[in-house]
Amino acid sequence: MSVSESVWVIGAAMTPFGRYPEFDVVDLGARAAREALRDADCAIGQMQMVAVGNVFESMTGVGQRILHEIGQTGVPVHNVVNACATGATAIRTALLAIRAGEADLALAIGCEQLGKRGLLAAPEEPRGSEFTPRGRDGSVMDTEGLIGSTLMPGVFAEAGIRYLAENPGATVDHFFKIAQKNHGHSALNPYAQYRKEFSFDDIRAADMIAYPNTALMCSPTGDGAAAVVIASDAALAKLEPGVRDRAVRIAASVLVSDPFDEAAEASWDVNTVTRNAATQAYEQAGLGPSDLDLVELHDCFATAELLHYENLRLCEPGGAAEFLDSGAPWRDGAMPVNVSGGLLSKGHPLGATGVAGVFEIVSHLRGDAGDRQIDGARVGLAHVLGLGSSCAVHILERRAR
Repeated sequence: MSVSESVWVIGAAMTPFGRYPEFDVVDLGARAAREALRDADCAIGQMQMVAVGNVFESMTGVGQRILHEIGQTGVPVHNVVNACATGATAIRTALLAIRAGEADLALAIGCEQLGKRGLLAAPEEPRGSEFTPRGRDGSVMDTEGLIGSTLMPGVFAEAGIRYLAENPGATVDHFFKIAQKNHGHSALNPYAQYRKEFSFDDIRAADMIAYPNTALMCSPTGDGAAAVVIASDAALAKLEPGVRDRAVRIAASVLVSDPFDEAAEASWDVNTVTRNAATQAYEQAGLGPSDLDLVELHDCFATAELLHYENLRLCEPGGAAEFLDSGAPWRDGAMPVNVSGGLLSKGHPLGATGVAGVFEIVSHLRGDAGDRQIDGARVGLAHVLGLGSSCAVHILERRAR
């Protein structure tokens, strides 16, 4: 093995997202892994390392448990957890092993049996009768909702309202439009958890969760898995022509965390990590936003998508509302965003999300996306944000033929 200049996706698969009470997380991960290996025309015995992302069962050796199902070969297994960026972190872990020359072929899996759970902050235990300082901040009472919020609906509601205050050209109607777009896109995606279109009025009238996000503007919980097989230049050269022709180059792989920001001590900054990750990714790939043919971004709530138009430099600062109104992020627009239906309707099984975004981009670059295909797609970007915070951006490029 030697250090590889390029890393390639040669196999990709995912389960439809949804509710699978009859399966466990190992069943789901093994299913996606087998399909990705089959897509790459490879066997588990050829993989030289495995990286598995999972959130809620991360302490149970999910990677080793999956290998019990698909083949135990003694290779290194990395179990990773990084909030909503968990799956993307698994991909990057495998990629770094290839770049370091420790592997030529690697398998990355993201999987989650989420059910109806969500990644919400757990309330503190009831306090006693004495106001005794406790916790890392030394507070004498629960600060939730008083000094910011750690509940995901609240965090992204605050971020959306802050954007409206700073950008008078944007209104809550733009958030409703984003949900309308993504639910419409999902109708064409057989992997989506929900495939129903909703009107603007349906979305606006739905149950309010955290203003301005209604229930139809929040990503659902669910179960699912996705997997990719990645290869070095040397490994790619030895594969069958049909596999080589379908290979997709990982032009950039970036993972960042929050820089210090005093204001973020009270209210999470959901923007800076994405801006920093995007800047590094474009530099690493030698490409810019204008080179992208489609984007899968982290729309955990409809408010998040509007902000990330600017954070990913898909439009000028302050231009997100105009960008949306132009029709650019629709499937038939100039810069399609979340053609999969996004997290709002494709679903958000936490550990699987980051790998599923890469799967979606790879499908389009290969021309395998069926009814939702973006014709002629050559370059795509997958973005995922895990509060805490971690942000991953992968830029993928179709292999020249």
